[in-house]
Amino acid sequence: MAAPKKGRGPSGGHGRPGRALALILIAMVALAGGMFLSGHTTPRLGIDLAGGTSITLEAQNQPGKPNAINQTNMDTAVGIIERRVNGLGVSEAEVQTQGSKNIIVNIPKGTNSKQAQEQVGTTAQLYFRPVLTLQASGPAEPTPSGSATPSGSATPKPGESAEGGDKAKDEDKPKGEEATGSEATPSASATTQGRAVTGALTKDDPTPGASDKPKPSDSPEATPSADPATAKLQEEFAKLDCTDPKQRTEAGQNAKPTDSIVACGSNVPGSYEKYVLGPAEVSGSDVDDAKGAIEQQTGEWIVSMEFTSAGAKKFQTITGRLAQQQPPMNQFAIVLDGEVVSAPSVRTALSKNAQISGSFDQQSAEDLGNILSYGALPLTFEEVSVTTVTAALGSEQLKGGLIAGAIGLALVVIYLVVYYRGLAFIALLSLVVSGVLTYTIMALLGPAIGFALNLPAVCGAIVAIGITADSFIVYFERVRDEIREGRTLRPAIERAWPRARRTILVSDFVSFLAAAVLFIVTVGKVQGFAFTLGLTTLLDVVVVFLFTKPLMTLMGRTKFFSKGGPWSGLDPKRLGAQPPLRRSRRVNAPTEPKEA
Repeated sequence: MAAPKKGRGPSGGHGRPGRALALILIAMVALAGGMFLSGHTTPRLGIDLAGGTSITLEAQNQPGKPNAINQTNMDTAVGIIERRVNGLGVSEAEVQTQGSKNIIVNIPKGTNSKQAQEQVGTTAQLYFRPVLTLQASGPAEPTPSGSATPSGSATPKPGESAEGGDKAKDEDKPKGEEATGSEATPSASATTQGRAVTGALTKDDPTPGASDKPKPSDSPEATPSADPATAKLQEEFAKLDCTDPKQRTEAGQNAKPTDSIVACGSNVPGSYEKYVLGPAEVSGSDVDDAKGAIEQQTGEWIVSMEFTSAGAKKFQTITGRLAQQQPPMNQFAIVLDGEVVSAPSVRTALSKNAQISGSFDQQSAEDLGNILSYGALPLTFEEVSVTTVTAALGSEQLKGGLIAGAIGLALVVIYLVVYYRGLAFIALLSLVVSGVLTYTIMALLGPAIGFALNLPAVCGAIVAIGITADSFIVYFERVRDEIREGRTLRPAIERAWPRARRTILVSDFVSFLAAAVLFIVTVGKVQGFAFTLGLTTLLDVVVVFLFTKPLMTLMGRTKFFSKGGPWSGLDPKRLGAQPPLRRSRRVNAPTEPKEA
């Protein structure tokens, strides 16, 4: 005789439904607390809802460089485009990669969209210019000195060194739009990054307070009889305050390569230097290749440069001349989009190859190598789409989305109340929990990963209302089927769960798979729909398992539901339940004895 099977407790751990409800309650409190503590109590709104300009760029392979589209080059392009957008004085701009070939630039309302479109994705200007003078930058003195070399000019320390050069495609007019967006506090000293260079390039650490008098022939001396251009340059240098983002952006703007300019640079976070620079003598297109590498003898990170044949001649000429000058006029500045990226000093003439050494780590060496190799943008980009939305239109679209969501939610509630009656209470509470989780997670994802709620994302949230309600309906109908078969409520709840759980998981898996595929193969705003749909589908599984089922178990123990009243939604008579059939014993009829 087989041994009887031991009884099993309810699957899913719902023999103690209070634990599951406590767990999801703790999760809700933690997410809400994190939302309020972070100060981000509302989800970030996308351009189509808040207003602004959204530009989608697609990277294109360059001739001879089939593998140029890679993560390193895309990250380099994102950083450069972000600096350009910041140079427009834009706050809260957003530049990020999307997929493996696309960059999305979101510029909020209040920005000149035409100017932003011109700046984003275009090839910037990179030039090598001789340094005429430099000084730690701060608020301008009320009375400028009579010379372009001010009394507070910096004297580089001869013991330290570093150098850098950037490559960009040469254009007729350089753009002086590039600037660092963050403000800095004026510093009493200015230092440049690096130290002694193998080969000949040295990076100096200018310290204001000491002043070397340069040769009169090389100094931009301004006298009462000086030409107006020199006097204007001197005045611009005296007034320039590189701690002001607007002045950093406008410095050297619209200057030609043959012009002397003033420019800003920052080699140490929080401090800025201002420069007077001579005409450009080498362009970024003269750099053939550059990369970060480890110097075998010292084990330190360096950046090696290689010039083209024409660039080598130009570079040899300028370095040969600068090597004979006194600091700071033995330096040349590498100017990218009007900003001084580096200002190394020269000790001897250089030709085709050069090395830049300094206090580099792997990341900084590779970044500088990318800039030198590719100039402003390492890839060519094509504008896929440009969308400009006014603030008023964005507000109207947000209002329309919220109204559509409210209408959809109201229809679902009406259907649940009419058809399921008392069970609608459980469904509505589950919808509230799902809504709280979705809202808090969206609010936290804004500052965490840059998630912005756009109009397609709102559509995804509206669709999710139906997906979530569908899971409740599947479970409720399974419970009703068990009651129709003659079972009481509590056994019906537990017997219905395994079959309903399987159906819910399969349904949600299909929805999540569709959202994942849509997110991968699309770009732009459609990804917002896919992301929201996938997020709400995952939350549907969490809510059904940790809230709806435990709450249903608890409600089944109450008199209102267990008695199966007309308003409970579980009335056996209304459901057409049949009492279980009881078989009666058969009475054997007497048989007559058979005759032999």
